[in-house]
Amino acid sequence: MRRIDYPVDASFDGKKVYSFLKSHCKCSSRLIRSLKQTEMGICRNGEHIRTVDLLHTGDVLTLNLPDDGAPAKAGQTLPDVIYEDDDLLIVNKPALMPIHESHNHQGDTLANCVALYLQQQGKSGAFRAVGRLDKGTSGLVVCALNTHAAARLNGQVQKTYYAIATAPFSGEGTIDLPIWRPDPMKTLRSVDTRGDRAVTHWKALSTDGELTLLEIHLETGRTHQIRVHFAHLGAPLLGDRMYGTPDKRIDHQALHCGALTLTHPVTGEVLHCTAQMPPEMAAVAQTLLCEKAQ
Repeated sequence: MRRIDYPVDASFDGKKVYSFLKSHCKCSSRLIRSLKQTEMGICRNGEHIRTVDLLHTGDVLTLNLPDDGAPAKAGQTLPDVIYEDDDLLIVNKPALMPIHESHNHQGDTLANCVALYLQQQGKSGAFRAVGRLDKGTSGLVVCALNTHAAARLNGQVQKTYYAIATAPFSGEGTIDLPIWRPDPMKTLRSVDTRGDRAVTHWKALSTDGELTLLEIHLETGRTHQIRVHFAHLGAPLLGDRMYGTPDKRIDHQALHCGALTLTHPVTGEVLHCTAQMPPEMAAVAQTLLCEKAQ
């Protein structure tokens, strides 16, 4: 069970607990219901309190977050941990590792790796990835360790991606093209006016006239967005077997979430995390950067 203490300042003197939970703690209605059903779920100065009771300056409101959800089955591989505390676990996902279990992947997913790590740390809890990466995409994944952290981080993580496109690019630009799922039974996407708006901002870091190392920021988060947008421009990502062609230099799409910024859901601290590219992608990227330096 995760305990969080919130001091009450003068702005909430005489206000109801419910108001403090919603506006200051940013608790969801669902979490508040769960806390009300948990023994000592909401306390004031160490004593149980109701959401209709009043707070006063100097009080300490304590939330005892219940453990909910079943943990994923533990895997056999530990994750590459970038950051960890009682609310967050940020890891560097390898390329070709899926995030969640499916019919084709049992016991070999990021959820399984995180379950093993938490088990070894004596922690419990369900696997909650804040956002997702495709199986063949590597990089940073934020795992919330409780429902409160998950709810507060939803849509609030700013990510920087690095990609290698199979065409020359220079400068920077924006791709604003809708993405559609032609067949609901398949994961394949395409650019189509019937789709949802998708916006990708890119900056060329270096090119050798055939390949380009790009820095990318997403305004929207559609499935396969970066891969579909650059494939539509005739520049599928290096190694992308779904939207381009295989390449002997890399066995997955050259797409990596290399940096992220977020505001901690409990402390309010701004966190910046980075993660190195997988070796095969890093080797190609380094070649391009060397071309630029010459």
